[in-house]
Amino acid sequence: MEGQDKFYHRIRNEGIRWNHKRIQRVYRLLGMNKRKRTRKRIPARVKQPLLIPTQPNETWSMDFMHDSLMNGRKFRVLNVIDDYNREILKIEPYFSINSDKVVKILERIILEKGKPAAIRVDNGPEFISSILHDWCLDKGIRLQFIQPGKPMQNGYIERFNKSFRQDVLDANLFENLTEVKIASDEFEEDYNHHRPHESLGNVSPVNYRLKQIA
Repeated sequence: MEGQDKFYHRIRNEGIRWNHKRIQRVYRLLGMNKRKRTRKRIPARVKQPLLIPTQPNETWSMDFMHDSLMNGRKFRVLNVIDDYNREILKIEPYFSINSDKVVKILERIILEKGKPAAIRVDNGPEFISSILHDWCLDKGIRLQFIQPGKPMQNGYIERFNKSFRQDVLDANLFENLTEVKIASDEFEEDYNHHRPHESLGNVSPVNYRLKQIA
């Protein structure tokens, strides 16, 4: 073991004449052979204003929500919206989701909606991973992080999460993930096409986008 060898040479240089076996025994008794867990340090995040986009795909917001089925099994929901008109781009429930799945979901959205200039996220492990970072770099997408502990810097999707929590997650008891998906799809259809949004002049996200294009 590299650490043990360094320890051996260190005490030998100090004049202590212990052999390898004795050093190994003490090394293990002290637990020095166990790998130390280190927390991944998050780089300093600069506060960025929550600007109002002037066109679709200027900025997307992405976030996770948590809940559980009736049997107690926990699941997660990945929400992605377009900040321009608050349109739901995807609601994806999973028992387990990693950075690879996040990238695949984003690729499917891009095929349908086009590529965003930026995606705003928090500092969750799936978002700070090298997989998502490298993918965004390759696609020319700016990954915009909020400051830790400042969820309102991602205010658009935080407000959406509140509506989704109230109307779907807290309003239903789910036996399986399929039921979560069905309820989420129904909510997405109504929210995008029919639900008035006060900040959009009381029209739905889709109607707002069509109105602006016209």
